[in-house]
Amino acid sequence: MAEKKVLVMGGGATGVKAALFEAASGNRVYLAEHFPGIGGERIPQDRIIVNGDALTAPDLEAVRDKVEVLTNADVRNIVDENGRYKVKIHCRTPRVHAEKDDNLVNAIRVCPIHMYDDYNEGLEWRTAVDFFNSADGNYNIYKEDMPVCQRACPINLDIRTYVGQIADGKYAESLAVIRRKLPFPLSIGRVCPHPCEDECNRQHLDEPISICFLKRYVADVEMNADIKPVIQLPEETYPEKIAIIGGGPSGLTCAYHLALLGYTGNITVFEALPEPGGMLRVGIPEYRLPKAILAKDVEFVAGHGVEIKCGVRIGKDIRFDDIRKDYDAVLIAVGAHMGMSMRVKNEDAEGCFEGIKYLRDAALGNEIPNKGTCLVVGGGNVAMDVARTSLRVGFDQVHLLYRRTRKEMPASPWEVDAAEHEGVNFHFLVAPREIIVKNGKAVGMKCLKMKLGKPDASGRRRPVPIEGSEFVMDADTIFAAIGQITDNSLVDEKLGLKFGRKLNFEVNPKTFETNVTGVFASGDAATGADIAVRACAGGKTAAIFIHKYLREKK
Repeated sequence: MAEKKVLVMGGGATGVKAALFEAASGNRVYLAEHFPGIGGERIPQDRIIVNGDALTAPDLEAVRDKVEVLTNADVRNIVDENGRYKVKIHCRTPRVHAEKDDNLVNAIRVCPIHMYDDYNEGLEWRTAVDFFNSADGNYNIYKEDMPVCQRACPINLDIRTYVGQIADGKYAESLAVIRRKLPFPLSIGRVCPHPCEDECNRQHLDEPISICFLKRYVADVEMNADIKPVIQLPEETYPEKIAIIGGGPSGLTCAYHLALLGYTGNITVFEALPEPGGMLRVGIPEYRLPKAILAKDVEFVAGHGVEIKCGVRIGKDIRFDDIRKDYDAVLIAVGAHMGMSMRVKNEDAEGCFEGIKYLRDAALGNEIPNKGTCLVVGGGNVAMDVARTSLRVGFDQVHLLYRRTRKEMPASPWEVDAAEHEGVNFHFLVAPREIIVKNGKAVGMKCLKMKLGKPDASGRRRPVPIEGSEFVMDADTIFAAIGQITDNSLVDEKLGLKFGRKLNFEVNPKTFETNVTGVFASGDAATGADIAVRACAGGKTAAIFIHKYLREKK
């Protein structure tokens, strides 16, 4: 007679007892348990323990010898075939590997999630990784709260789930989890400075999980296999029309989430540039974000019934007042495409350029300076992009001036390292004083040496000029990359919109609504220049509150 196989679903005291009985009868037994451990039920907080039933200690040694135990397991499907059953079981990858950490001491110490201790009626706390089976000493992870990496992500991606699904080989499911919130996995996976990894507690044991790269990886799997992204739209739709001014990461993310909320076919994005993408297209160089890859993310958004009109400048081609009349709600997401002034003499001379405009012209294929020596003033990622692009287009020498030290630079450390490796010359504790002009053209810059004083509002030590330390650096071209502001000229002053110090639109930080009813603003246009994923987060939030505003009007 063929060996009889028995599946017991549930690894509590009763399940273990049943499994041992079947094993003693000569059957091959499988024991499937949803939780990471077997044998001990978690004490519930909604009933009184009777007769110590929750404290039953089954014979786990016998289970190990006679039963094949499947933990982290869920039964997905059962099919009856002539009295025999085919069962599909999904076993989740364990999130803690005991073989890498004796007794889980390190994992418990750095676990950021604290939960009620069910074994002590919730009177004390335990860490999420401290899922302990008191009978057999097994640990694993059981989390019910948001981990620190997810809290650090501006758009709060469910990192734990999508990384775990990649570990399980569930690439399509992982990408679907990412796209619940973020429609730009290919692009953000390449350019995000990943603040999530800065908070990853794994770094206290060895190194952070490569969260950003994994996002890029799973999106690349779909792209390289030429798999068409799944587009799912809700059955319930709404008739209101929504205008989004600006086709960058924030505007397109807002359009995407509005489509998911039911406004598909009624969303129009107006973009002044000849192609959509905003700062992802014209602010980030090709070597960091290929435009063909960005186009795939944009195509995914458009596939949700979003109309994108390029080459349309509000205030010039269409009046903002007309937009307000024709649409039920308006989002302004125009980014921060204007460079800030260095506030030095002669900076308007020929040969001086805004760094952000230089990147835009390079991305659009416009004529740009590319010969001799250039100076780049600034210490952020835009300054790094300007410097590295300058080397690529043909400048003989590229010098970057920053008024603080390398330690205080706001640019991502890997961008600074790459620029230095490629040949950019760094000059720290140096600030511009005056542009040297000859025959109406810039030929150099008078600079001033600095020293660090007390910390300023940013927490960094304030640069203080050293009197009498002036010196001159020769240059054919000078780029200012010290920050960006928003071009808010698209709206008429009589509308009464309020603006911030960097000409950004003032908004309610929770709803992204401006002081004018029905007009919202998100992304750099609301926050000032920031990272792309935070612009996406603003667009998602704006979509939620635009939806709420429109539904409350009815």
